[in-house]
Amino acid sequence: MSVPPPSPGAERFAGGMIVREKEPVNLETPFGSLDSFLTPVERFYVRCHHAQPRIGKDGWRLVIEGEVGQPCRLSYEELQAMEMRTIIATMECAGNGRAFLTPQHDGAQWEGGAVGTAEWTGVPLATVLALARPSPGVSEVILEGADAGPVKDLPKPAGEIHYARSLPLGKAMDDVLLALRMNGRELTPSHGFPLRAIVPGWYGMAAVKWLSRIVATGRPFHGYYQTVDYAYWDRRSGIPTLRPITTMRVKAQIARPEFAEAVTAGQPYRVHGAAWTAAAEISKVEVSTDGGHHWEEARLLGMPTPHAWHLWEFDWPVPASPGKAVVMARATDSSGHVQPLAHDDDGGSYLIHHALPVEVTICPEVPA
Repeated sequence: MSVPPPSPGAERFAGGMIVREKEPVNLETPFGSLDSFLTPVERFYVRCHHAQPRIGKDGWRLVIEGEVGQPCRLSYEELQAMEMRTIIATMECAGNGRAFLTPQHDGAQWEGGAVGTAEWTGVPLATVLALARPSPGVSEVILEGADAGPVKDLPKPAGEIHYARSLPLGKAMDDVLLALRMNGRELTPSHGFPLRAIVPGWYGMAAVKWLSRIVATGRPFHGYYQTVDYAYWDRRSGIPTLRPITTMRVKAQIARPEFAEAVTAGQPYRVHGAAWTAAAEISKVEVSTDGGHHWEEARLLGMPTPHAWHLWEFDWPVPASPGKAVVMARATDSSGHVQPLAHDDDGGSYLIHHALPVEVTICPEVPA
């Protein structure tokens, strides 16, 4: 079975981005354009749940409250004066690849471009929390954005709500960054100016944009975007239990060839893409050019970077006879996780990390 073609007539935004929604704005990177380790800011996907808030530096404050010994209100200038840290991290929307599910699922019809890798600079969340002195019983940290609006789908709370997600205190104190800059530049409004969270190894729903409030709590957070949306069914206990989505799954994704691409018979072709995982390294990427019957190992390019994708390539000697071929890629990480060949339906319209078959046409000669 091959992947269905992308949505016909997908509207293109300035810079070649694919418009998935106009309001709120949701833009996808054409993944076939992958040509560098870092994703340029103008080509990094944009995911919004509500209208983008308009925030200026002067009046904005980051509020830290809840079960803390010293509630804080930090200005943009105060954050800039703190010791900065720079990390590289891959961010993927938890619904990336939704357009390829059968039957079709509701939600933004992301194909493969709701993912990117950037250099993020900011203040460790642990530094900010230390100023507020969390109480001994704190177990979670809630991150709330300035963006707010009504929820469309049932079940839903009445009125407008802010986008908010929580992190276990251990993760919050470990490697979470409150980013002010992206690829060396001040955050753009679309990417969360003035401040956003970066949660290495977790799906993008945890990377709250337009961050305005941090709440320390000793009770589990059951907000809408924590339990109703961005959740999956976990069967580890033997009974389906709804759990919040957190860490990214191991995944290799093909940039080229694209679906329905024409390749020249008898000529070499460079199959390439990226692979990523959480809290481990990509140890192997395999490619199949016959729909998954036989697999060969691809080359990993460069050295591994913690929490970032690994680019890869494979030299495919295209068959001499015209026809069809199905190209697939699968990844294995250093923890032993292997990318599956089918989607787990307990993930619903999220956690889409199975190996996608890409059907191409082998032609006697491909026009220039």
